[in-house]
Amino acid sequence: MNTRRDFLKQSLLGAGALAFAKGSSWAAQPAKPPMRFIFMHRGNGLWPRVMVPPGLDEKTLEKEKRKEPFQLDLDSHDLPGWMDPLSAHKENLTILQGLSGKMCTTGHHSWCSSLGVFKANERPSSIKWATVDFELAKLFPSPADHIELACFPLGGGNARGTLDDVATGFSARGPQQPNYAFGSPRVAMEELFKSVSTDQSAKTQYQLDRKVLEFVAQNEGVTAGSLGGFEKSKVGNYADSVEAIRERNRKIDAMSDVIRRHVPKLDPKYLDPGMTTLDRQVGHSEVLLGALISGLTNVVAFTVDELGHRYTGLPGIEGEKVNMHDVGHNKVIGGLKAETIRELARTHHMTLVDRIVTRLKSVPEAGGTMFDNTMIFYFPDGGETHHSHGTEYPFVVLAGDNTRVDLRRQYVRLPNYGQAGHSTLGNFYTTLLNAYGNPIEHYGALDTGLTKFGHDQTGPIKQFLS
Repeated sequence: MNTRRDFLKQSLLGAGALAFAKGSSWAAQPAKPPMRFIFMHRGNGLWPRVMVPPGLDEKTLEKEKRKEPFQLDLDSHDLPGWMDPLSAHKENLTILQGLSGKMCTTGHHSWCSSLGVFKANERPSSIKWATVDFELAKLFPSPADHIELACFPLGGGNARGTLDDVATGFSARGPQQPNYAFGSPRVAMEELFKSVSTDQSAKTQYQLDRKVLEFVAQNEGVTAGSLGGFEKSKVGNYADSVEAIRERNRKIDAMSDVIRRHVPKLDPKYLDPGMTTLDRQVGHSEVLLGALISGLTNVVAFTVDELGHRYTGLPGIEGEKVNMHDVGHNKVIGGLKAETIRELARTHHMTLVDRIVTRLKSVPEAGGTMFDNTMIFYFPDGGETHHSHGTEYPFVVLAGDNTRVDLRRQYVRLPNYGQAGHSTLGNFYTTLLNAYGNPIEHYGALDTGLTKFGHDQTGPIKQFLS
């Protein structure tokens, strides 16, 4: 390691605190359960047309075709076929159409853009502020603050060249501060649950990491005392960062009994570097559940796939390494049409959501279940199509009974781009933040293309505030 910055990054990994933001706080569990948020985003677009419930009457179908605003009660409608895995959770489900995000980076790769509502690229200098998942994590502090999992791309996009390591993720802790994500369930297990590991080498490494952090904290503090000006401030900041990590470790140690009870017990296939994409996604879902149920975190970002990820394990073409860029260009792969491959991937994603919701509904909490205090968002990171323009970002939302946003049992089509009352990703995220205690006037960048329509772009979507 050549710099203190390198050391700090590695210290975060060794302490199982990869996604911790400098200076964040943690408090003991309050009597009232915290809210949990899971952001599941995928690459290669999500067509608005596949979100529409079948069997709409002619008048409503015409509104849908013209993208005029309307709302339906899902109790009276079937779900699109690929959403069948969510049938048992229809009372918690909303299909949300009509949000735009033209102020984001669209097309092949969006990086942290769709979570941050700004133009972004692979350079940290393009990151303007913390992504919405980190902003929500500040409102519901936990020992780990935020955890990110990813099925990394190997061709283009973030973290080129790695599937199983820790690499730059798709969220951001703050301006010019990209987050780091776990690429495999095995690595995530080793790092997040190292403090309660039964493996002797892992326990030894954990204790060694703690000793190193203790030494560095003392050493940096002494060094800072002999410096002045900017250098003193910089070294002091490093010392504060190390001490913050040590404090989080102490908090994690204090809840080790709870964490130990909820360490995921993964089938060996989910730990194998040669696992299929579908198994990787299931393994990540189990790690996600363990982290939430144990109380390590209240917010998870999960990149289910990215355009540069090569899919394996899809039913009917299990032996193929599917290039999703080719799928985006409607190529036939292994005898399957591109639209069929897209549907297979989406359907599997819904089985992941079902797994998460079902498990959280089984965990008692405050007279109800953990899911009562949970929101899950599934959406495309780049917009409506493979070569997207950002005019639409469809969402599948699952919301528990105690959530403060009115998104349950509905199909909602908001006003189309340019229509009066049109809403953007920024408006949606402002709604979430306002509902849970951040009074921000508006989250995210504005869309200059909407100014010619003359309506206000700022503020929450008031119809969703219950």
